[in-house]
Amino acid sequence: MVHLGGRYKARLAQSQEDVQACQRLRYLTFIQARGVTSDSRPDDLDHDEFDAICEHLMVEDQRNGQLVCCFRMMPLQNGSEIGRSYSAKYYDLEQLSQFPGKLVEMGRFCIHPAHKSPAILRVAWTAMTRYVDDQGIELLFGCSSFEGVEAEAYADAFALLKEKHIAPKRWMPRIKAPNVFRFARAFRLRRPDMKLALGRMPPLLRTYLVMGGWVSDHAVIDNDLKTLHVFTGVEISRVPKSRARLLRGG
Repeated sequence: MVHLGGRYKARLAQSQEDVQACQRLRYLTFIQARGVTSDSRPDDLDHDEFDAICEHLMVEDQRNGQLVCCFRMMPLQNGSEIGRSYSAKYYDLEQLSQFPGKLVEMGRFCIHPAHKSPAILRVAWTAMTRYVDDQGIELLFGCSSFEGVEAEAYADAFALLKEKHIAPKRWMPRIKAPNVFRFARAFRLRRPDMKLALGRMPPLLRTYLVMGGWVSDHAVIDNDLKTLHVFTGVEISRVPKSRARLLRGG
């Protein structure tokens, strides 16, 4: 799969060298650029046991071949396989084990910190959309991260999630991780300031929400990567038609 988008192109990794390039960019983005101390990654690569069973999508600058964005995808035939996903390490996904259609977990999404063009995200999402269409995916899911572990810094963003974007009860992820922040409970009476909420919402999560996405009612506190993350799901049938046309048109 190759998708061209002006200056940038998206393709699936074809070799171990490609995968290592993704792991190197992930290390730069998640560890080095954030100043996180990580003795567990002495090789300057962000890698884990899931990399070997995922497909890796790469967005490259066509002028010089530089990798500027990547993420990985784990396709699942139906909800009965969700227990082997990365997200299942942190969330009780028993409800989603009943999901009847095909799913794909999207994870480790990152953009090179020196590259700010919005075209990168557009190309990445157009490539993802084509993958979803080609594979007949019905649910896209993953973990959406907020940088840092101070929940109060994202009070309005969490209040907005609580007010408008909590998962349907039939798919609701339950608590599994030992350290969580129950934002739906903590901010149950808070009315979000929309400008502050959207300003503090991670760009990837904003994209999910515009697509009709929903989130868990709690955030996991990840002290390793120094992030807070929420489980996020997008039911493809609920993506607004206007948004779907934009994504398919690039």
